Amino acid sequence: MNKKYVLREFFELCPDGICKDYLTEAEKLKIKQNGAVYLTGIIQTAENLNGNGRIYPRRTLEREISNYGKLVSERRSVGELDHPDDSVVNLKNVSHLIAETWWESNNVYGKIEVLPTPSGEILKSLIMSGVTLGISSRGLGSVKEVGGKTYVEDDYQLICFDIVQEPSTRNAFLNLREHKDLYNNSTGEPNNVLEIIDDILFTNGDIKF
Repeated sequence: MNKKYVLREFFELCPDGICKDYLTEAEKLKIKQNGAVYLTGIIQTAENLNGNGRIYPRRTLEREISNYGKLVSERRSVGELDHPDDSVVNLKNVSHLIAETWWESNNVYGKIEVLPTPSGEILKSLIMSGVTLGISSRGLGSVKEVGGKTYVEDDYQLICFDIVQEPSTRNAFLNLREHKDLYNNSTGEPNNVLEIIDDILFTNGDIKF
């Protein structure tokens, strides 16, 4: 039996600070009324050499994304702020939830909902402060070398998707929002935060961060 390792992969969400508008009208209403925060973008990819030098077979990843879909439908698809060193999701560190996944070509896309938990509030504050973050999948499995390439084996099990600060690979960062002035330049008084969020999120039909 091959030894299993915790496998982590990193992907960029919202390239250039702009997320495509995959949100429903109900989700947009939650953003306007409650200040909810959503992110969308590629969260995994199949059949391509990723930044960590591994290739995930489409069949294996399809199976795991399908299995993960049950957690998504039951709103149990939570992830942590930062990467733990084990294969267990610690609820006290949960900051977000994967609300939806879908395939486009060999890429897996995800819609991420930031939760009103202690870690979620930290994540939201980091987003609103313009901190650059990364998205990372966490799974358990073994790998094999074939023709000089590293393939993830069929025993791979997807665990969750985490938000991290410093991905180990180049360009695997989340540029979540553009800077917006929170204060009125003429009076020095704070601007209406919901108006700022609305201005950030709905520019030219795209969701912006």
